[in-house]
Amino acid sequence: MKIQNWKSALAILAVTASLTACNNTKKSDTSSDSTATTVDSTQNTVAVNPLAHSKEFPGATLKIASITSEKVGADSAKITVKYDVQNFKLTEQTEHTHEMANSHEGQHIHFILDNTPYAALYKPEHSVTVPVNSEHYLMSFLSRSYHESIKTADASKLVKFKVDANGKVVQEAAPTAPAIFYSRPKGDYKGADVKNVLLDFFVSNTTLAADGNKVIANINGQDFTLDQWIPYEITGLPLGENVIKLSLVDKDGNAVTGDNVTVERKINLIAE
Repeated sequence: MKIQNWKSALAILAVTASLTACNNTKKSDTSSDSTATTVDSTQNTVAVNPLAHSKEFPGATLKIASITSEKVGADSAKITVKYDVQNFKLTEQTEHTHEMANSHEGQHIHFILDNTPYAALYKPEHSVTVPVNSEHYLMSFLSRSYHESIKTADASKLVKFKVDANGKVVQEAAPTAPAIFYSRPKGDYKGADVKNVLLDFFVSNTTLAADGNKVIANINGQDFTLDQWIPYEITGLPLGENVIKLSLVDKDGNAVTGDNVTVERKINLIAE
């Protein structure tokens, strides 16, 4: 009986060592894939994964009907942008199966001035006050109710303009340099919304590819390389403050230079 117990103990130790080796190998493989588009993760670690197919909006079009200005005070101007939206209904709920934050007000326009956090527009008009003698980039695009952008040229518009000393808008030539505009995630997330967080951005004057430009998403210090322009979901974010930085890089991983090529946001995840 003693010999049998001794043999059994050795067998258990051998199996345990084998399982430990397998687990160590798996962790190593996961680490080596940390910059892939799809990142496998263990429980309680951050992962960035492509989202499933989204509802398409063929023919959806966004145009800027006008940009007008009015000087207010001695050193600022009120800029009003009016849009023309075709084949897309603002305020309508988008059909979806995603379990993530959704606007109860429905579909909208994302108004992104100088890569600051967007304003969600449920009517095709928006006003903002800016300093005189200033220069600005305005990215606008149509958005599904759960804040995912419609990634087509017709559904978006990028303009560059100046505001002169008299508060007058002077529109410049359309930008041609590669750029990235941050959209989601944004603000505070509570309750069930903390589990799956949308990562979405808009690239302009470039494409993303395995052998071309890419986006580096740095999330709480961890890099994820994204070589497809699609929506992603972030899982495993800790409660509290999270920092997300998006950067446009070339095929060799070098930073693309110019305006609007890197942007950082802080978001908060709150338990209810």
